[in-house]
Formats: sequence, C-alpha cells, structure tokens
Amino acid sequence: MVSFNGIGQWCATFLGEDIPEGSVVKVSGAQTVAACGAGEAFCGVAVSGRDGAVSVQVGGFVTVGYSEGAPAVGFTGLSANGSGGVKSDESGVKRWVVETDETAQTVTVLL
Repeated sequence: MVSFNGIGQWCATFLGEDIPEGSVVKVSGAQTVAACGAGEAFCGVAVSGRDGAVSVQVGGFVTVGYSEGAPAVGFTGLSANGSGGVKSDESGVKRWVVETDETAQTVTVLL
C-alpha cells in the first residue's frame, strides 16, 4: 500500500477559535487563522486546537475532503469549498495532487 501520510509534515501554531480539525484555513490577522470561505486561498490545514491556539499544517502531504467534482491528479488549482475542504478552481493556488479518492471524497495534496 502506498501512503503519503506525514511525509514532510510541518506545523506552526497560530491564534484561532472554533476551527474543526482537518479544515483548510487562511491567515486572518497577525498570528491568527480562521476557517476559509468558498473560493478563498488556503495556507494550511488545522491539525488540532485548544485554548485559543491552533496547530496548522503548513507543509508536507495532507489529505482533505473535497466537493464539486474530484480534483485532477497533477499540478491542479484548488481553493476552499466553504465547508472545511477544497474544490477544483482554475484560478486557485496550484497544488500538487497525488491522490483522489472518489469513494471517501478526499484528495491528498502537497502544501
């Protein structure tokens, strides 16, 4: 079985509130992140959070949910879908997509 889980993963701690684990996030202020709205660029994925702090994966491979059609494998434009995951977006930030699981509706990308 092939797995990209954890390869090159690095995280940074930001201020933030009520961001579900696994959700894509954006920088919303100095040292602060927030959940992304639909169509917004994302800087990483929330790994964990408590007491007003959020650990955000900002590098390495990560698997997130997607909606609005399976993103293509390869160098693909992505943006937030407004529900914590991503969607294909030609004008979005280009990310290297290495796996799309249409059954689980997840995509593995290199941040």
